[in-house]
Amino acid sequence: MKIDFVSDVSCPWCAIGLNALEQALARVAPGIQATLHFQPFELNPTMPPEGQDTVEHLAQKYGIDAAQIAANAEAIRQRGASVGFTFGQGQRRRIYNTFDAHRLLHWAALVGAQQQRALKHALFKAYFTDGLSPGDHAVLVQAATDAGLDSVEAQRILDSDTYAAEVREAEGYYHQQGISSVPAVIINDRHLISGGQPVELFERALRHIASEGAQEAAA
Repeated sequence: MKIDFVSDVSCPWCAIGLNALEQALARVAPGIQATLHFQPFELNPTMPPEGQDTVEHLAQKYGIDAAQIAANAEAIRQRGASVGFTFGQGQRRRIYNTFDAHRLLHWAALVGAQQQRALKHALFKAYFTDGLSPGDHAVLVQAATDAGLDSVEAQRILDSDTYAAEVREAEGYYHQQGISSVPAVIINDRHLISGGQPVELFERALRHIASEGAQEAAA
């Protein structure tokens, strides 16, 4: 089973959705095996390098006040905890540009699916748990190192525009496919599950799609 996980490293529901999906995959194993491919999506492609205050950004984008933002953050924290992801209290103070993070993720995929998955987790942790900037090259190199990738090569990529065209092409493809919010979980290029869904929903979907595929193969 092929799974394309379209997401941004600054999307809290993407962190929740990934942990929930992985737990669902563990439940259906070994009967159902899947390979995850992480595809790029930027929630804020025009964000400047210095970023923007989180409360200011969310208030402008969604028209909500500080109290609503705080309530939403607590709900997200609780959902994260339910699937084993830790959102650091008060750590997400700024929203940052994530394009360079997506360039590293593209490179990691060329190294191997396991390395790309490890880097995705490292980037989520750096931003949401530790409050670090996913636009900071030092943070990105450390995340790459933590994921078992070559730190020298990671720095070389970040110091250049390597994989910029490939990332933009992939982003354009998913926009053309109608993806406008993330996470978007695309299974076998045919089935779309949107949002950070509960483990049980992912599990039911995986079982149903696998059964459907088996019936088609036997027909």
